[in-house]
Amino acid sequence: MSGIVYLVGAGPGDADLLTVKGRRVLERADLVVHDRLGTETALPLCRPGAELVNAGKAPGRARMRQEEINALLIAGARAGRTVVRLKGGDPFVLGRGGEEAEALAAAGVRFEVVPGITSAIGAPAYAGIPLTQRGLAHAFTMVSGHLEPDDPLGTDWEAVARLRGTIVLLMAMGRLDAIAGALIAGGRPPDEPAAAVQWGTTARQRTIIATLATIAAASREAGLDAPAVVVVGAVAELGRRLAWFEAGPLAGRSVVVTRARAQASDLAASLGALGAEVVELPAIRIDPVPGGREIDAACAAIGGYDLLVMTSANGVDQLFARLAERGADARALSGATTVVAIGPATADRLAAHGVRADLVPQRFVAEGILEALAGFALSGRRALVARAREARPDLVQGLRARGAVVEEVALYDTRAEPPERSALEAALAADYLTFTSSSTVRNFMAPLDPGQRERAGRLRVVSIGPITSAAARAAGLTVHAEAAAYTVPGLVEALVADAVGVAAGVPETPSVPACVSRDDAGASG
Repeated sequence: MSGIVYLVGAGPGDADLLTVKGRRVLERADLVVHDRLGTETALPLCRPGAELVNAGKAPGRARMRQEEINALLIAGARAGRTVVRLKGGDPFVLGRGGEEAEALAAAGVRFEVVPGITSAIGAPAYAGIPLTQRGLAHAFTMVSGHLEPDDPLGTDWEAVARLRGTIVLLMAMGRLDAIAGALIAGGRPPDEPAAAVQWGTTARQRTIIATLATIAAASREAGLDAPAVVVVGAVAELGRRLAWFEAGPLAGRSVVVTRARAQASDLAASLGALGAEVVELPAIRIDPVPGGREIDAACAAIGGYDLLVMTSANGVDQLFARLAERGADARALSGATTVVAIGPATADRLAAHGVRADLVPQRFVAEGILEALAGFALSGRRALVARAREARPDLVQGLRARGAVVEEVALYDTRAEPPERSALEAALAADYLTFTSSSTVRNFMAPLDPGQRERAGRLRVVSIGPITSAAARAAGLTVHAEAAAYTVPGLVEALVADAVGVAAGVPETPSVPACVSRDDAGASG
């Protein structure tokens, strides 16, 4: 059976700007042939096992020739594979997507084009620069500033200068002096507003606003280089008033997220919305414990317990997955007297499965659960604690000390996730490390060599709570901020407060060492 090739535009850099269809085809692709720039944030969406081929420059070899890329796409489709050619921006805007489509059509290979947001539109929008504005510009012209020397089309800059409205230049930074001079020679006013937006829509975005005569020199002085989009016209001045993205409290900062990949999205989205560049480096993964007699017995008797204690959102998902395997759902819990969730995220996950938590402690750790149950008569009561296999024993011991008949069932294991080399290098060059459990600390630090550990020690560390902070200090890290509420929103709030303090020059005040030093009991719940 023949396959298909999707020519997909990844957008200008912000992963959230990938279209719904683009994400859907990327998630089911067998082979992804991607550009070096503009596609990085979309690659984590690829399914495990998908073959990824970098069609851009890589160490030790030159850029793949277009003929080689075409041949790879054709061969993949003829082998019956679903192939995605992932290109930065839009595949049909200065991206050679048309050439690839022609090659596929000539070979009789089925293909579809999935448009993306071109950086010509996306980067100015993120800089607060509308390309058209009533009273200022009713049209815009997009021009490539980088043509091959033998390109027969060339660019008539005098004709471009005579056009009314906004001019958008792509790939022009290397020739910006000459291009600006040609536009001025063609009749554009030297004092006409102009802007350059580097790394548009990403956390590295930087914007310079000057005049057409000075934009090249201003960009050099600010160290702003390719990749960048240049906007020439009266609308460029609006960027001084309408800039919104670079005003975020985490703009220009890169933050490492070490949560398991399946749980990282909420934290990554929160950080990205505040302007951060997110580096996802999962230090752990969640593996279900194979079903056995203990799990079978717990699921069969789930409604007969007086107390059901869930210590993480992962545990909730695993429990309901086991119930579903046995043809049961939330109704099986109807007989349980009291359902306890260690934190709001765990309570929310229970609610998503149709169960309301009766009790959520004020402190989202094992000790907090025991404190919250202080007024409950537990002697002789049956309690089920469903959680990770390696969870610390304090909760179970505390319940038994008060006379409860406790059954503990391990639903999942937290395993170390080996880091990808490129992601690890990006993480060690970041500004912040975030940890949501002590296991993420240990598994992040374990594979590092002495030089990498030294680099990690230079990063600012933000922890979700005292137990995680203790693990970070034990690993030789300095904890610069700790969440007041042991939740993902609490962690984000602590990170933002630290970033604002650093920007304002507030003296260092690393978080105070915690009294508790043992493993987490679901602080990320």
